[in-house]
Amino acid sequence: MILRVNRPMQIYEARPSDLDDVLTVERAAFGSDVEAGLVRDLLADPSAAPMLSLLAWDAGRAVGHVLFTTVRMGHATAPVSGMILAPLAVVPDVQGRGIGAALIREGLALLGQRGVDLVFVLGHPGYYTRHGFEPATPRGLTAPYPIEPEAAWMVRALRPGLLGSVHGRVVCADVMTRPEYWRE
Repeated sequence: MILRVNRPMQIYEARPSDLDDVLTVERAAFGSDVEAGLVRDLLADPSAAPMLSLLAWDAGRAVGHVLFTTVRMGHATAPVSGMILAPLAVVPDVQGRGIGAALIREGLALLGQRGVDLVFVLGHPGYYTRHGFEPATPRGLTAPYPIEPEAAWMVRALRPGLLGSVHGRVVCADVMTRPEYWRE
């Protein structure tokens, strides 16, 4: 099902048959197999479910991908549902055209409709704050591993009034329990 059409770009939920296109985008965007391997492993990891995988197409080719996987709050002060955005990938020759922003916007809208409360990301604060993310650690929401710089660990609440009322350590899918994934 196509979720968003912004001529000529289309965004839709990736299907298992889209795996090769997803991995091609990841490899092109990051210039290595590390993120592609992470995505492949997350898609097969039952502890990452439910998840949301969105693929952007432009001019007949896959140009962007974002993956959101489930997180739990260890020792949370209140019950919440959460996801982590990891990774976001746009092929180099079309970066700067709003494809990443469109993937984030569409993903957050869908997650909000599905009742997700919090979305986390480890990324560049200058980019993700433009999409409503804010530092998570000062809000009492800590990452699975220490983050440097601390401001790179961010959260966006999809339910009003939630930030400040819940605290705890984020627990991600089993595949993401490797410290090398927690560096900005």
